[in-house]
Amino acid sequence: MENRSFMAQWVYTDTVKDHFMNPRNIWDEKEDFKADGVGEVGSLACGDQMRVGIRVEDGRIADLRWLTYGCASAIASTSMMSEMAKGMTLEEAYHLTPQMITEALGGLPEHKFHCSVLGDKALRAAIDDYLERNHLDNPYRKGTARIICECKGVSDVQIEELVKSGKALTFDELSAQTGCSTACGKCRGRIIEALEEYRHIYGK
Repeated sequence: MENRSFMAQWVYTDTVKDHFMNPRNIWDEKEDFKADGVGEVGSLACGDQMRVGIRVEDGRIADLRWLTYGCASAIASTSMMSEMAKGMTLEEAYHLTPQMITEALGGLPEHKFHCSVLGDKALRAAIDDYLERNHLDNPYRKGTARIICECKGVSDVQIEELVKSGKALTFDELSAQTGCSTACGKCRGRIIEALEEYRHIYGK
């Protein structure tokens, strides 16, 4: 029974297999794809690295290309993300979640869920880059923020930025800069979980 349960965790859906064997919108370096924004997340040291390039027209994702070094789940989830994002407004694409990507794939093994998170983050990073290049405000970041430490009002976006910049890579550094988990302390587990996730994503 235990062996059957273990094997079930490794079963991929037909949709996952299709996107792995026939990935869509791969960034062929020989192709003359001029990206309006590029996002990179992950690191080879952590096992997964991803680059997403977007072309924007009239506030929508007109086209998208990607490259990833990772497992079957990373390839399949990024391929699915690329299909879903094309035609979306920047706001819609910015709010594309790992859960939405995973559901479109028909599910992923629990221990592979982080692969869909990388695609989500790389797409957001590409949109961030596009807005920065064009000196445009980013009204979408606050809309995606989730408060993790309610006592100090610390959001996952704040934690992400501190980890991404290398300013806070440990719990103590994060707590010193934001005050998180210094009041009731109930958020400590969620803070550590978010910290580990972003360190993995940005290869810190």
